[in-house]
Parts: sequence; structure tokens; C-alpha cells
Amino acid sequence: MSKVYSHFIALFAFILLTAFSTQAQINTPRGSQMATVSQTIGISTIEITYSRPSVKEREIWGKLVPYGLNNLGFGTSKAAPWRAGANENTTITFSSDMKVEGMDIKAGTYGLFLEVKENNAATLILSGNSTSWGSFYYDEAEDVLRAEIVTTTIPHTEILTFDFTEVSATTATAALNWEKKAFPFTIEVPVTELVLADIRNDMRNQPGFNRQTWEQAANFSLNNDGDLDEALVWIDKAIAGQFFSQKTFTNLQIKSGILAKQGKQAEATQIMDDNLDTGTIFEVHQYGRALIANGMKDKALEIFQYNANKFKDQWPVHYGLARAYSANGDYKTALKHLEIAHNNAPNPGSKGRVEANIEKLKKGEDIN
Repeated sequence: MSKVYSHFIALFAFILLTAFSTQAQINTPRGSQMATVSQTIGISTIEITYSRPSVKEREIWGKLVPYGLNNLGFGTSKAAPWRAGANENTTITFSSDMKVEGMDIKAGTYGLFLEVKENNAATLILSGNSTSWGSFYYDEAEDVLRAEIVTTTIPHTEILTFDFTEVSATTATAALNWEKKAFPFTIEVPVTELVLADIRNDMRNQPGFNRQTWEQAANFSLNNDGDLDEALVWIDKAIAGQFFSQKTFTNLQIKSGILAKQGKQAEATQIMDDNLDTGTIFEVHQYGRALIANGMKDKALEIFQYNANKFKDQWPVHYGLARAYSANGDYKTALKHLEIAHNNAPNPGSKGRVEANIEKLKKGEDIN
């Protein structure tokens, strides 16, 4: 056999072995399973992806997870934080610009690390590098956010878990929970700003050719501390400013609310008084309830009396009168109207709500 041929056979065998080794890898379960948890705030989403190790009776803090920054003996990092999980980077993704622990963070995906310290302290680190394996190649220069957080003591949690423990209309508290320690951090979303930006963009597209879009936009701005001048322009376009416009009790009430919030209460009231006859029994009822909510108890009683005179003994006019008299402290008269409302309630659910309010009035409690 020639030397060239022998070399060829050896090379072929090496290639075959390499290909076989590559293709021979099989898919087996991980020791620390991957998980993803997400939370929506307003129209924005936060998503955390991580691997979940178990305690397995090991000593975690200061041992398995050493305190401070450490040389892990591999990779390029000589001062690495904890990867906040197992295996690859733990990552956190923000669908829009937000604030984490009061600091601005741009939309995107980040590596999430923790420098665990003694005495219930830790540093939350968000890195621009989200694709590395663990923290072996962590580089402080890639940090985009560092925040000092306070850890808390929790019941034993065997498997590492990220969760959103508190959620409001504009904020959430995310927390890593493991063993008996939790690492919470707060996230804030500029919901009104983002929604209004989205609305302005939508109005330039197909939704902008729909009256209800302008009404919804104005109503959202009214109820979420938006620009009231802008909201007034939007609602005027819905009422009488575009080819699709139509004056309705609903959009008039939105305009009235905007004017009232601008301090133009007389103008706001006059608009509704001039168009009260266009409202259905339920629209007028809801207008009366809105007046009670805004502290205009006398005006609310006037509106509920109007509704009762126009739609005699129909549901829910006596319920409305009961609310108005209750708001004004006249529980005796309110109880009389609630008893009538109970008799003409259209279904068991409505009867049940009336019965509950009858009991409240008997205890001397306002039903609003």
C-alpha cells in the first residue's frame, strides 16, 4: 500500500469519526431545566429566561454561590458575579423602554447577574452580553445597569424560581427565589406615554378612520393623566370634525369629563344638560354614577330624578335614585327606592346586588 494511499485512508477515517461524533449527540434532559416567566404591564412585556437548579440539601449562600465577585477558574473573567441560575446566561427582555430600580433601561435583551453579598444585600447587574454561557466571560465594561437591592427571607424554595410577586397598572416586582432567600427588584413602565404614542401612530393607519378610535383615545387620555388639550381635539373630531363623526351621548360625556378636568365645570355641565334627552336609560344612569364619583351629589340626584320621570318605574331608575339619596346621606329614602328596585330587578344577579345594598343601608352604610 502506498504512503499517499495510507494517508488518504487515515484522513477519511478521521473525517468519518468526526462526523459520526457530531451526529451521535442525543437529546437528554438537563439537570437544571429551563423556564421562562413573563409579565405584561400596560402594553409592554417583561420576560425572564433561566435554568432552575435544585438545593439538594446543599449549602447555597457563601458556598455553592460564593459571596462577592469571584475568579471561576475558567474563561476570561477574573471577577465574575453569579449567573442567577444555571447553565447559560439568565436573560431578561424588555419589550419597551422601562425603569429598573428607578434607573432607565432601553428595550432589548440583557444578561441578568447577581453579586450576592452578606447581610441581606446584593447587586443586580444587567449586561449588554446576553449570549454567553454563565458568567465565565462576564465583563464589567458591558454592564448597562447596576442596582443595589435588599434580599428577604422566604420559606424554603427547593427549585430556583423567578416570579412577579407584585403587579400594578404601571409597576411590577420581579424576584429570584431560592433556598430561603429572595432577590426582589422593581420595574416601572411609562404606560400612559407608551399607549399614547401607540395611539398617535394607529390614528395614521386604518384605526384612524373609525370614530370609536378617537373616542377611546380621548377617554384613555382623560383617565390616565394625558394631554387634555390633545384629548379635546380628539373628541371634537369624533363629535363633529371628520367625515365619520357622529354626536353621541357617550362622546359628549367624554368631552364633558375633559372640560371638567380642565376646570371648565360650567361648560362641562351645560353640554350634558343640553343633550340629556339623547341618552338611553342606562347611559343617563351611568352619567349619574359618574357625578357621584366626582363628588357632585346634588347634580347626580337631579340627573337620577330626570331619569325616573322619563322612564317611570323601569329598571334601573329606582336603583339610581337610591344611590343618589344614599350619597346625600338620606338612607331612609334610599331604602324605599331600593325596595322598589328589588321588585323590578330583571334577573337574579341584579336582585342579589340590590339585596346586598339593602343590608348595607340597614347598617347605616353608603351604597356608593
